[in-house]
Amino acid sequence: MAKPRNILFIMFDQLRWDYLGCYGHRTLKTPNIDRLAARGVRFDRAYIQSPICGSSRMSTYTGRYVHSHGASWNGIPLKVGELTLGDHLRKLGMSCNLVGKTHMRADAEGMARLGLEPDSLIGARVAECGFDVFERDDGMLPEGPDGSYDPDGAREYNKYLRARGYESDNPWHDFANSGLDDAGNVLSGWFLKNACEAANIAEEDSETPYLTGRGMAFMEQATAPWCCHLSFIKPHWPYIVPEPYASMYGPDDVQEVIRSDGERQDTHPVLRAFMDTRVGEAFSRAEVREAVIPAYMGLIKQADDQMGRLFDWMERTGRMEDTLIVLTSDHGDFLGDHWMGEKTFFHDTSTRVPLIVYDPSPEADATRGTVCDALVESIDLAPTFVEVAGGEPPAHILEGESLVPILHGERTGTLRDYAICEYDYSGSPVAAKMRAPVRDAVMFCVIDRRYKLIHCEGGYRPLLFDLQEDPQELVDLGASAEHAGVIEDMYDKLFAWTRRPSQRTTRSEAQLMEMRQKSGRRGVVLGVYDENDVPLELTVRYRGRKAPDMKRGPKGG
Repeated sequence: MAKPRNILFIMFDQLRWDYLGCYGHRTLKTPNIDRLAARGVRFDRAYIQSPICGSSRMSTYTGRYVHSHGASWNGIPLKVGELTLGDHLRKLGMSCNLVGKTHMRADAEGMARLGLEPDSLIGARVAECGFDVFERDDGMLPEGPDGSYDPDGAREYNKYLRARGYESDNPWHDFANSGLDDAGNVLSGWFLKNACEAANIAEEDSETPYLTGRGMAFMEQATAPWCCHLSFIKPHWPYIVPEPYASMYGPDDVQEVIRSDGERQDTHPVLRAFMDTRVGEAFSRAEVREAVIPAYMGLIKQADDQMGRLFDWMERTGRMEDTLIVLTSDHGDFLGDHWMGEKTFFHDTSTRVPLIVYDPSPEADATRGTVCDALVESIDLAPTFVEVAGGEPPAHILEGESLVPILHGERTGTLRDYAICEYDYSGSPVAAKMRAPVRDAVMFCVIDRRYKLIHCEGGYRPLLFDLQEDPQELVDLGASAEHAGVIEDMYDKLFAWTRRPSQRTTRSEAQLMEMRQKSGRRGVVLGVYDENDVPLELTVRYRGRKAPDMKRGPKGG
């Protein structure tokens, strides 16, 4: 084995941490992902920075908290000035490439202000979150009365399907994400009752095998060193999967739901609002979980089989010997846990994600197959990649910390004592239902080794969970007088985080330290009564100088 020359950054969308075999799922076996874990380090407490696709990914790609980069919800553009993985890695001679999903929305106004044309090299990179695009596929082409959610969604994939004979104005929906009844009627995957149907597509043409093949095609033509973000769409909804995976699991394979009746009694009003959404009410029903979760498990099993295909190919081609591999997710999925669906709250079901890192270098031999329980954040990946590429992570820009010391056995944990997650729901239907002002529709979560505190703007009390005594987060202690000291301590951590100088990204700490000494050597002399009161070299330009007497103006003027 040698030092990694390349980085394969694999991300699944909406993959729960506890739905993999190596993380302890009771019935779902994932031997290929488990194989990667056996050759690398599995991080057991990895947290995202926002429980929604867009803002979570923007934190991962920038290495910065949501409060720093500002892309706080789906569809909110990433500011044109934010540096991303591509900016950091290209300076070190490593290309940065995309195969799959980013959920990136370009800052069109900012680009126009700076005169950046979207079809120029720099403009294209700014518009694509810093990546050079081999193929972008955000994988979503839903259509409603007001048009498409993303008109460019599944663009190349739909071309592929049509070329394969899947004739439709939207093959993504009609074949890859829908079933078919005996009369030829499309059974849309958008309706949860159809999750138990098999997708009307040959398995090899479905989304996960397709993107796996595209990732391999990139690596075949790539010139090292490269970073490839292979970003899968599934197991994100619509929850539907082709055979043989559609029949692999049934209600008996579904793990027991994580919730209690007590959670719905005296519930915090903000949490209750998320429970009472349409998706929350749907997933609170047994028949919905029994239809959806087997399909969700089938999607994950298919993903694991494709990882086997990918890793076997990398073994044959020698790529396992020179490529750092990271496998993770952008967030989880409630699936009815805590009386909720989707992902937009702060329980571990949503905010804790799988993270497996395989480093082929000899320095990582001592940690192969180990499990790390350090508090890790998704923003740690960017500085990790910078260090792997041979650089020094710029700490004044990247707010995470490199995981290389853990991978190489130099440390057993990170330097932080808490993790942060944020959610801005000001543009969501929940905010409208609560009649929340835009500035109040935001929440912050701080997690330490034992506790998780959730602060909701708008004058609400906090929520608090004791992760040691209540690992399933069923009992909210936010109103407990006995825990007032804990709540105060957690708020101190949150306030310390808010006071960090996150916007000073144009000068490093070392540069600031150097600036302290330089101003006096550039001619600025303040508070000096006599030239002999300071080193003479600092005032040499002001001593021994001659000039004519001009008090009455120039002669002859």
